[in-house]
Amino acid sequence: MYLLEPINFSFPLLASATKAADSSMVVAAVLLSLVVIYLASKLGGELSNQVGLPPVLGELVGGVVVGISVLHLLVFPEGGADSSSSLIMTFLQTTAGLSPEATPEVFAAQSEVVSVLAELGVIILLFEIGLESNLKELMAVGTQAVVVAVVGVVVPFTAGTVGLMTLFGIDAVPAIFAGAALTATSIGITSKVLSELGRLNSKEGQIILGAAVIDDVLGIIVLAVVASLAKDGVVDVSKVIYLIISASSFLLGAILLGNVFNKSFVAIANQLKTRGGLVIPAFIFAFVMAYFAAIIQLEAILGAFAAGLVLEETDKRKELQKQVCPIADMLVPIFFVTVGAKTDLGVLNPAIPDNREGLIMATFLITVAILGKVITGLSVFGQPQINRLAIGVGMIPRGEVGLVFAGVGAASGALSKPLGAAIIMMVILTTFLAPPLLRFVFPDPESLDMGSEKLILDGSSGKSLVIEPPQAMVSNDRDTLETAPDSKDS
Repeated sequence: MYLLEPINFSFPLLASATKAADSSMVVAAVLLSLVVIYLASKLGGELSNQVGLPPVLGELVGGVVVGISVLHLLVFPEGGADSSSSLIMTFLQTTAGLSPEATPEVFAAQSEVVSVLAELGVIILLFEIGLESNLKELMAVGTQAVVVAVVGVVVPFTAGTVGLMTLFGIDAVPAIFAGAALTATSIGITSKVLSELGRLNSKEGQIILGAAVIDDVLGIIVLAVVASLAKDGVVDVSKVIYLIISASSFLLGAILLGNVFNKSFVAIANQLKTRGGLVIPAFIFAFVMAYFAAIIQLEAILGAFAAGLVLEETDKRKELQKQVCPIADMLVPIFFVTVGAKTDLGVLNPAIPDNREGLIMATFLITVAILGKVITGLSVFGQPQINRLAIGVGMIPRGEVGLVFAGVGAASGALSKPLGAAIIMMVILTTFLAPPLLRFVFPDPESLDMGSEKLILDGSSGKSLVIEPPQAMVSNDRDTLETAPDSKDS
């Protein structure tokens, strides 16, 4: 040991080489992780597509298979795993000479990098969704979206909290935490499925999307309140007021910004002649908006979504969508596979005594989670022809947002193991049930139902061919054939 110390001082490059070797191991681990992620997403997505389900569901399932629940190829420290449970670390030890002493540090660094890439993936996903959404149409359903969002927060929160306290004798703070987890809506998963179904710009899709955005804002406020309550038993009213004001100001400011920034952005993009002249400035704007959202204690994804809404109004919209698409194809699967990989299905094992109580509570929470969101469709008013069931189903998935609630609750120590397991089960099932249910409640856009009031022939393009029923055609003594216009060609 003493002989090595002067060697390190005499040869500082040796220490640098050792450090570089560790960095190379981290890079190797990240590259192997990406290979696993892309294989899981592609195989899962293709298999899901073959059976008529949205590819995003296959990506989630693929993540579960390679994650902590099955193969242990992609595991993370926050899920309770260590380096010894990672098959990627074992593979590196066998093939690349990774030492057992350095493995925990490499594992921690690799997990952090993959998690950051997943966060970047969901930010780009929401930016892409914003580009595909029409701000005017989103504002047109603003009142409807607010009502749906408020009902989607109040009903499950109240039913979950009161039910846990009265039926299971849970204390107030953990019951409130579980009720808060029921309020979440995963805008990432829902918007991706709606986009795949060609329903993103439908009236139902716009209401779901707007309500999910508002749900996120309300959810952040609820989470801040509950986390404060779990920490010291009191609610910080000033923080709640700050969050409400900052969230409202940010979203309104983003909408107003769109009216003055559009021409400036196009003018700047037209002056840039090198590669990335359009997409790089767009990402700069999206990341700046995400940063501002993060520093005022909102979710970064809301900032990215707002940036997409602003740039959707520009003349460069179509070209920008084409350039963002391949970047999203690279990063978005990392997010969905990671969500699945972090999902521990071990909480479903009834052989574990703690899980038995959790299974009973989970049944209750899942029921409240589904019904509490489905009922939101009934709150839509003034839209006699709208698909209310589809709106309610679109609000069901908790996804990564629900996992945030569960993680904060576990970290605070407010949740018992059975209740924590029940919340995780609720998040898992609502996340996986929503995509196939959305496929079921939205009719096949190419099916012909001659007895219906309206006939949608092309749902994928955002346009609809509307045919009046035969009786109306006879009574009007003419053939009625109208094409419902889209506000923008997509």
